This record gives sequence, C-alpha cells and structure tokens, in this order.
Amino acid sequence: MSGKKWPTWLPLRQDLQPLSPYGAPQVPAEATLNTNENPYAPSPALAQAIADRAHQVALNLNRYPDRDAVVLRKALANFINNLSGTSINFDQVWAANGSNEIIQSLFMAFGDRPALGFTPSYSMHPLIAKVTGVNWRDGGRRADFSLDTEKALQEIADVKPSLTFITTPNNPTGTTVTLDEISKLADAAAKINGLLIVDEAYAEFSDLPSAITLIAKYPNLIVIRTMSKAFAFAGARLGYLVADPEIVSAMFLVRLPYHLSALTQAAAEVALDFQEELLGTVSSLIASRKIVVKQLEEMGLQVIPSQANFILFSGFSQEPAELWRKLLDRGVLIRDVGLLAHLRMTIGNEAENKKFIAALQEILNGESQ
Repeated sequence: MSGKKWPTWLPLRQDLQPLSPYGAPQVPAEATLNTNENPYAPSPALAQAIADRAHQVALNLNRYPDRDAVVLRKALANFINNLSGTSINFDQVWAANGSNEIIQSLFMAFGDRPALGFTPSYSMHPLIAKVTGVNWRDGGRRADFSLDTEKALQEIADVKPSLTFITTPNNPTGTTVTLDEISKLADAAAKINGLLIVDEAYAEFSDLPSAITLIAKYPNLIVIRTMSKAFAFAGARLGYLVADPEIVSAMFLVRLPYHLSALTQAAAEVALDFQEELLGTVSSLIASRKIVVKQLEEMGLQVIPSQANFILFSGFSQEPAELWRKLLDRGVLIRDVGLLAHLRMTIGNEAENKKFIAALQEILNGESQ
C-alpha cells in the first residue's frame, strides 16, 4: 500500500489508488547489489562502437524508426540459434523496451481470461496484470520455493487462464523449472486454449537448456528474454520474446506506433556484434556466485540454490529490514524482497562481494558477542 492521499479532483482508477510504484530503492552505496544488474560495464571499444552508430542514426532522427525492427530481430534470432542450437526465424521474435513492455503487451493482447502465476516470483507479473485490468490468480509455491508441478497442472485446469507465467531461473529465489516440467505445463495450457509464458530473464546464468528449444513442438509457448542482465545492457532497455509467428503478429495489434526508437535498435544491434565480450562476464559471475554461497553457508546461513546472478538467503536472527539497514549503513545495498526472514543480494564484482561478506560478518559477529 502506498499510503498516498490522492486529490479528489484526480479521476485515478479506484483499483490503482492503493498501489505503490515498482522499483528498488535508489540510494547511494559503495556496493550496489539490489537490482540484479551485471556489474561489468561495456568496454571502451563497445561504447565507442555504439557512439559511432548512434551518430549515424542521429543524422536521420527526423524520420521514424523501422517499426518492425527487422534488422534487430534477425540479429536476435541468430543469437538465439547460436546459443540454443535452434532454427528460429526473425518472424518468431518481437523486441520491445525491456521485458516489462513484453509482459504488458501480452496482458493487453490475451488478458480476457484470468492470468495465473506462482509466487514468490517476479513481482511485476501481478502488478502489470492489475494495471491492465487482468484478473491475476496466484498458484503459490512449496515452502522451499520450488514449483509444485502437479499442483500447477491442477491450477491450470481449474482456473483456465489465458496466460500462465513460469519464471526460470525464478526471481527472487534463483530456482529453476526443468524442460520436462515446462512441457507438461504447456500441454495443460493447450488443453484449455491458453498460453504458457516462460520468463527467462536470467537464463544465461543457468546450466539448463532454454525453453526456446520447445517452441517448435508447442505453438502456445512464449519465452521472454532480456539484454539487461547477462548482456550488461540494462540502461538500453531491450527485451524480446520468442514464439510462434502468430503470437508475434498478435503483438503488433497492441504495440504503440514506433515503440522502439532508432537509437535503441542501433545500440542493441551493435551489442549483439559484441556478444562474446558481453557474455564473457557470465562465467565469472557464476564462479563468484559459488564463492559467495560458500561464504554465506560458512557463516551458518541458509542459501536457496540459485542458477541466477543473485542469491536469496536466510538464517539470520534479525528482521530483514533491520539487517538491510545495517548493511546499508556499512555501504552495502541489497534487496528486501518482502519474504519472511529472507534477503536477496546480487552478485557484484570481486570488491563488492568482499565488502558485502565483510559487512555481513561484522554484523553477525556483533550479534554473537
């Protein structure tokens, strides 16, 4: 609840008035480990290549961009195929301003029946459902945050949602769903004429194969990806979906005209040319994740097994908000995701990770004295 008192003259929708805007706290910190960003900035060579391309594009900014982003979608299809051994065509890819625009467009196009998700998961799914007027149903998860597939299959049969959301690796837990489970869920969704959306924002950090490999078999399956995380491109705002061409065609019905700027398209195209450099940080982040997990466990804390670039942990005696504040007082910003007795930290660079561990160790040692 926002607690904001809206003026009586403002005809804001009644169902929106209690809401708070989405977003992590933006406060100064020496180690910013709260928004699952990639800590490694683009190289000077990539930054210069983007600047050069932006200059070329700027000479024609009096003209609208390619509203279909064909060049970018072809580049994304090639990237996907190289990564997953698939044969996706560009007409199976749709790009937008971050994966959130993708999610919003799905609700707008297919939200005439309820949407189903399994929380805790990405908090924007139910929020965007609310904003777009779609009835959101929560199927829940097990106590260990894993997905109860059999229960989920029953929920799909009972609720008959037009959209069912699965997030793997799941945010905020880092847990995953196997391809076999996804196949069962896609079958169940097909039986009630529904779509299964697999949100793979953190897929590059996982050793599981992508659900994109299942799209040829399941035309009702949609996979959402982003360039914000592994690609270290959060500031550019570029998300995309991979699906059957008919689903992509439906996206064109609800998109805003020329929604993806020429500058965004150009920057993303250049970034894809530098994909080896950008994805080269993934292996180092995975290695760092393993080190941080080991260090947390050595402190006696419990860590949810993660295949993302973040860690959800518990086992501390303080309230999450209290521990969060004490860490911030020591220059470390992590995330209180609203889960009882849990906090989440993003894997940063080596210095940030060391600062987090040192600050946490200092706090916990103070508790035991």
